[in-house]
Amino acid sequence: MLKTIQIIALLQGLFVLFVLYNNRNSYKNTTFWLLFGSLFSIVLYIIGDDKNNIFVNNTDWFLFDNTLFITFLFLFFRYFKSNKEKFIKSDYCFFIPNIIYLILEVIEIKLIQTNIVIEVLEVFCELTFIIYLLLILFSIISSKRKNWIIYFIIPIIILFVFSLINDILKIVGLSELPFLYDQNFNSYLLIVVAFLFYFITFKLFNGNKEILPKVEIGKYKNSNLNDETISKYKTALINAMQIDKIYLDGKLSIQDVSDKLNIPRQYISEVLNEHMNTNFQDFINEYRVEEFVNRLKNDQNNNLTLLGIATDVGFNSKSSFNATFKKFKGLTPTQFKKNLL
Repeated sequence: MLKTIQIIALLQGLFVLFVLYNNRNSYKNTTFWLLFGSLFSIVLYIIGDDKNNIFVNNTDWFLFDNTLFITFLFLFFRYFKSNKEKFIKSDYCFFIPNIIYLILEVIEIKLIQTNIVIEVLEVFCELTFIIYLLLILFSIISSKRKNWIIYFIIPIIILFVFSLINDILKIVGLSELPFLYDQNFNSYLLIVVAFLFYFITFKLFNGNKEILPKVEIGKYKNSNLNDETISKYKTALINAMQIDKIYLDGKLSIQDVSDKLNIPRQYISEVLNEHMNTNFQDFINEYRVEEFVNRLKNDQNNNLTLLGIATDVGFNSKSSFNATFKKFKGLTPTQFKKNLL
């Protein structure tokens, strides 16, 4: 029965990878490759699962462990949520536990006897992967917005937590949990994986956008801006904020900025939207929020109310100020002020 599930999951996985790859130009690049990497690593795990090897019995293909897809999935969700277009190089650091885990597996195979130090280090690595899963779960719950990943994160967390408990029990010389020996763990995980592939296949064929964010056909497709002009306009916009502080004008409009900088307003929108990942209102409000924070920290403004300072930096109403401040700082202005005390 398990072999059947394993083969079905493998065929589903290969099919999903084939469909995704053929339509890769329809999806945003970073999130596509992170999800593709996660699914591909699952396929490798199904093929080379040490406990249920479908090709060569009792063969230890330690390279195909069950942790790599967790790191890919964690990074996929980070970029899915943030909507960032480019992969940040520092995020490669999240793969360090996978590298350490791989090295420990190699050392363990070379050793004749079980080494307690290696076992403990492996437990710490496994704990890191559980933390990755818990961070995804916490982020989904705190956002109060349903995400398809949650249906698979919860059972995977449960499996890995019990597996970690078993590893700890084994290290201290106690009996393992009978319902989750290694064999059972792999069986349960394969069932979750098979359902994951089935779910993604179903969503893809129904044209659902929940799985992967699609590339939006830009309204600036026929733009005449070149890289040099884009860089020039970005510098002008930033200088207008940082040096001239034009955001202090509460009535500032995109047309005002256009007239001041002698940049067509459609190009201002294009540079902000396409090349600075923001919009005009968020662009100026972010500077206003930072200016508010700087003035709040200045003792000379102790005689002013929060709304008084907010008005001075360009906000026109209490409601818009509070909403904007919380958007950028994650706290209300009052909460932020209390943290400064």
